[in-house]
Amino acid sequence: MQDHSRESKINLSRESAAKIFGTGDTNLRHICRKLDVKAVYRDGSLSISGRGSSVDKAAAVIARLKHEIIASGSLNDHSIDAALSFPDEHDVSLELSVPGRAGRIIPKTAGQEEYLRAIKNSELVFCIGPAGTGKTFLAVASAVAALTDGEVDRIIISRPAVEAGERLGFLPGDLQQKIDPYLKPVYDALDDTLSPARVRRSLDNRVIEVAPLAYMRGRTLNNAFVILDEAQNTTITQLKMFLTRLGYSSRAVITGDITQIDLKPPSSSGLVVISKILSSIEGIEFTYLDQNDVVRHPLVQSIISAFERDEGS
Repeated sequence: MQDHSRESKINLSRESAAKIFGTGDTNLRHICRKLDVKAVYRDGSLSISGRGSSVDKAAAVIARLKHEIIASGSLNDHSIDAALSFPDEHDVSLELSVPGRAGRIIPKTAGQEEYLRAIKNSELVFCIGPAGTGKTFLAVASAVAALTDGEVDRIIISRPAVEAGERLGFLPGDLQQKIDPYLKPVYDALDDTLSPARVRRSLDNRVIEVAPLAYMRGRTLNNAFVILDEAQNTTITQLKMFLTRLGYSSRAVITGDITQIDLKPPSSSGLVVISKILSSIEGIEFTYLDQNDVVRHPLVQSIISAFERDEGS
């Protein structure tokens, strides 16, 4: 079947065009070169011409960048390449609206889209992937959106307090002060999605609870969105304990990176073997992110790939 040449027009405000095209139209030239299309912007309309399939991809890239601008107000250095690697039509149903400064949150990669779709459709979701793929942030954002929409009454977030090269006993302060450094990424995600002031109020009235995994023992968690972060540092016994805390009308997301296990030996990580135990149970979904889903500095993708090559050699 022939891929005939054609043209597509996209309405694009001058402000959005300036952000998408970049200084001296650098971004637009990059998109055109990658997809082998031509583009002309005139009177609030971007005309894209070329082979039909390439034009469709370019239009999807521009649409995705428009959505990112609407959601966050700007584009970052990674936005263009992320959109080019994920030029599918944007699924509006997977957008998250949160009251914090993050505002509207959209998946930026195919893996993130699969992750958010799993959270939307399943009561228990495991997300396994490397650093920088948005595992924690998207889980917290989903929890905040569910709380804001009245789907749950509270958010409970837990992490195992396992040392990554340092021991708790040598850290200054009382137990809570010793534990807080392990929970900092969670607090950062909450501040972005709910605002620092509202986070403090929610923590005070226990609408949000952030605690080490050991504090979960013996509890039943009803009407809650429950997150277990850094689950690669849990044993299978600890993971079983956490999973059996779930009560009525609760949902859970478990995240982890099995390339960063601090347990000794690493084979004792429950996250490594849990998929073999639970993969056949309806209502439980496993999602896997990789270096293509990294949304931090572009160098992070290269670093992860380099380590994977080294481990495979």
